[in-house]
Amino acid sequence: MKITNLAIIFLLVIAIALGIFAIIINKEKEQLATVPDFEQCAALGYPVLETYPRQCKTPDGQTFVEDIGNAIEKQNLIRVTAPKPNDHITSPLTITGEARGTWFFEAVFPIKIIDANGNQLGTAQAQAQAPWMTEDFVPFTATLVFQTPTTAKGTLILEKDNPSGLTQNSDELLVPVYFNK
Repeated sequence: MKITNLAIIFLLVIAIALGIFAIIINKEKEQLATVPDFEQCAALGYPVLETYPRQCKTPDGQTFVEDIGNAIEKQNLIRVTAPKPNDHITSPLTITGEARGTWFFEAVFPIKIIDANGNQLGTAQAQAQAPWMTEDFVPFTATLVFQTPTTAKGTLILEKDNPSGLTQNSDELLVPVYFNK
């Protein structure tokens, strides 16, 4: 009888261990299924590769790339040194960088900031810090005061000045940001 009781207890322990293992595996699968983007992937503690833009990889092979706006596509026209994509910002915000002289008109270009719902929170003019009538890069600076946002994320938009109003002359750099509250 004692051997039978030990066998039953052993089988129960094995069954419980397998049940716990199945629950853990199921939770991991559910967690993997709920990873919608880079931010969630990183928040769950999955490995983040130090590439530009950064990438997060899940155990099942999914790769999520950090949203850095269109900085890579526009790097030969305009570069922002501050704020960087996905920085946490507050008002007033100092914006610095460099842009080709063709990005300016009369040594300025417009900047605006919108929240995640597309609501415009503020505008400013970037001012060239050197002679702008060139095709070379010209440093710029701006101070942007903006309203209190209702969303956690937003986008800083640096627009190519376009006095002609022609759409083929329009361009913009998009910099995703987070608002400090």
